[in-house]
Parts: sequence; structure tokens; C-alpha cells
Amino acid sequence: MSAQCEVTGKRAAGVPMNLFERWLTLWVALCIVVGILAGQFFPAPFQALGRMEVAQVNLPVGVLIWIMIIPMLMKIDFGALHQVKSHWKGIGVTLFINWAVKPFSMALLAWIFIRQVFAPYLPAEQLDSYVAGLILLAAAPCTAMVFVWSRLTGGDPYFTLSQVALNDVIMIFAFAPIVALLLGLSAIIVPWDTLFTSVILYIVVPVILAQVWRKQLLKQGQAKFDATLSTLGHASIVALLVTLVLLFAFQGEQIIAQPLIIALLAVPILIQVFFNSSLAYWLNRKVGEKHSVACPSALIGASNFFELAVAAAIALFGFQSGAALATVVGVLIEVPVMLLVVKVVNQSKGWYERGAAVQRTTHV
Repeated sequence: MSAQCEVTGKRAAGVPMNLFERWLTLWVALCIVVGILAGQFFPAPFQALGRMEVAQVNLPVGVLIWIMIIPMLMKIDFGALHQVKSHWKGIGVTLFINWAVKPFSMALLAWIFIRQVFAPYLPAEQLDSYVAGLILLAAAPCTAMVFVWSRLTGGDPYFTLSQVALNDVIMIFAFAPIVALLLGLSAIIVPWDTLFTSVILYIVVPVILAQVWRKQLLKQGQAKFDATLSTLGHASIVALLVTLVLLFAFQGEQIIAQPLIIALLAVPILIQVFFNSSLAYWLNRKVGEKHSVACPSALIGASNFFELAVAAAIALFGFQSGAALATVVGVLIEVPVMLLVVKVVNQSKGWYERGAAVQRTTHV
């Protein structure tokens, strides 16, 4: 790894949680209140914003999503991909969980809970949309916050960079086909043109722009890169909060009518977080990977790239859809649930290392 990449890797994996990240659940809760009240008392402006669309893509939200996504994608160093070979077992577990288990297990959980167990308590016309939102959430592995979770568990910074970079490359090609497949299996009509547009707008173009900008800034020095990223980070926070306010302004009437919806949507998300993180953690132990590799490997599968999920849900199904609400519920519970997972993997380090050592000895 080059010296520049090494510095970037250490900084990316070592940055502590800022005020927004630490209190994300509180900010989202406030956005729910503000959005609902604004939508009830000032409906006309929000309806006007909702009509500003081109090819079913809402322009104001498209701009906000770019502001959210690009700073996070600028943190990714695709040059770290060559580090994959040093921890190929951990990478294998990560890819297996993220692409072979996570989306499909969520589709199953959504069918069980949304279409069966909770169906009598949810709006019948939104059931398909809720399922679609949960699938979109699961099909987008975490890109940015995994750096924070990795740091809190003492995760290997180079492995964290490697798995995130590799996941982003795979996501460019796999997100749309997996979502389309699972939506089709769930008997939901797939708007192919809108899905393709969403992938181009919210993955391909931002990745290209972010990487070009990243290279230009790093040419001017690490200090310039860090300063710009810090400034953009504040803009990203504002954009996320504004997007959430807009979402809840449109969802307000439905939430007021049935506040239980958010709690019910959280159930399959919570189950999947604990299932995926536990499975990845256990599999890494079985193959003898180090604890510093197992932690970020488990955490990336439990967390989500919720900015992309929210963007795709809005583009595919609209502001007022159950899909948009389902993805936002993922944002609402992200931090407290992930902090609980972090605590578990930290406290179980002794148990993990004893088992991993046995596996390494067995395979020598």
C-alpha cells in the first residue's frame, strides 16, 4: 500500500463518531416530528416539491442525495483492493453474507412479518411497498459508517478499507439485478427504467465524481483533503436531515393514523441485523480469522448504506410510499443497534480468539 493510501486508511478507520453520528437516532426522531408537523400545516409547498420530477426522479431529492453520498464515497480508496489477498477468508465471509445471505434473508423476513404476521395491522395497499423498502435496505451494504464501527472494535483498518472498496465495486453491478430479482420473487412489478436510472444516478455517477475529486484533492496534500471532507461532511448531514423532513412530511398522515407502523417495520430489520452479524462473526471464527478482521466483517453485513436505500426507494416508489418509510426506519434504529453489536463483539473477544486459535492450529 502506498504511503498516501496508508495515511488515508488509518484516518478513515480511526475517525471517532462525531456529534451527528453519536445522536443519529435523536436527530431522526426530531425530523419525524418536524416533518409530520410541517406536512400537516404547510401541505402546499411539499406537494409542489413532490411534483418536481424528471423520469420519475425527484430533482430536489436527487440533489440532496448527491450531497449525502459523494462525501462518503470520497473516503473510499479503491487502491486498497490489492489488500484483499492478505485476509481472503474474511473477505470471503463478508461477500457471502452481504450478497448471498443478507438480501435474501430480508426478503424472507419481510414475507413472514409484513405479509403474514403483521399484515392485519398494516395498510393493505402498502404491504408490497414495505416489502420493497426492506429489500432495498438489505441490498445496500454499509459504505461509510462501517469505518466508525470498525474503529470502536479495534478493527484492522486495511481490511476495513479493502472490504468496503470491494463491496462498492460489486454494488455498482449487483445492486440492480438483486433488487429486481427479489422484487420479482415478491410479486412486485419492477420499474426497470427507474431502477436503472437510480443505479446510474446514485451509484455510478457519484462514485466517478467522488473518486475524481478525491484524486484532485490528494494531489494538493492530505491536509487539503481532510479539510474539504470535513466541510462536505457538514453539508452531508444537513442534506440527510432535510431529506428526512421531506419524507416524513409526506408520510405524516399515515404515521399519525398508525404510529405502530414504525415499530412493526423495525422488527425484521432488527432480526436481520443480529442474524447477519452473528453469522459473519461465527464464520470468521470457524475459518480462523483474527478478531480485528472478524469485527468489521460482521459489522458491514449488519449495517446498511441507507442513503442509497432511501434514494432508490424514493425514485422507484415515491415520497409517499411505504418503501421510503421502511428505509427511513433503518436509519432510525441504525446507531443504537450497531452500538449494541459493537459491545457484544468487544466483550466476546476472549471467546472468539480461543476458537479462532484452535481453527488455525487445526489447519496448520
